[in-house]
Amino acid sequence: MNKSMLAGIGIGVAAALGVAAVASLNVFERGPQYAQVVSATPIKETVKTPRQECRNVTVTHRRPVQDENRITGSVLGAVAGGVIGHQFGGGRGKDVATVVGALGGGYAGNQIQGSLQESDTYTTTQQRCKTVYDKSEKMLGYDVTYKIGDQQGKIRMDRDPGTQIPLNSNGQLILNNKV
Repeated sequence: MNKSMLAGIGIGVAAALGVAAVASLNVFERGPQYAQVVSATPIKETVKTPRQECRNVTVTHRRPVQDENRITGSVLGAVAGGVIGHQFGGGRGKDVATVVGALGGGYAGNQIQGSLQESDTYTTTQQRCKTVYDKSEKMLGYDVTYKIGDQQGKIRMDRDPGTQIPLNSNGQLILNNKV
């Protein structure tokens, strides 16, 4: 073999390898590299979170009654009324005035004790709580409608994809690339 033939074979092999390399680099058009996003609709969930809301209120209490029948007031009133009634009249009139004074004093003492018992109150501060709910929205993802060429598809994504979704070499969506 001569040198020119060897040179020709070498050039031919080099040219064939160059064409193969160019073909493997995908220089030629192979279809779209991105899917076009037609729409991306946010999917939200309303979350209700409970919490306690408390406030202090003033409460009025009546003290326990020691003498429900008001006997003490009636007796003291009757004695005082009898003593005062005994100061009036003479003879038989004195006795009548004593009885009337005792009856009136007994009634008055009963009423006075009742009034005092009802107004014998005290106040305390109590904490009253109730459960209220705070509402918030939680983002679940996006319902995405996309188009590859003439074909349209739908998918749910955890983030807004923007205007395009990248495709792999097989024409499938690449969903895990981080932006």
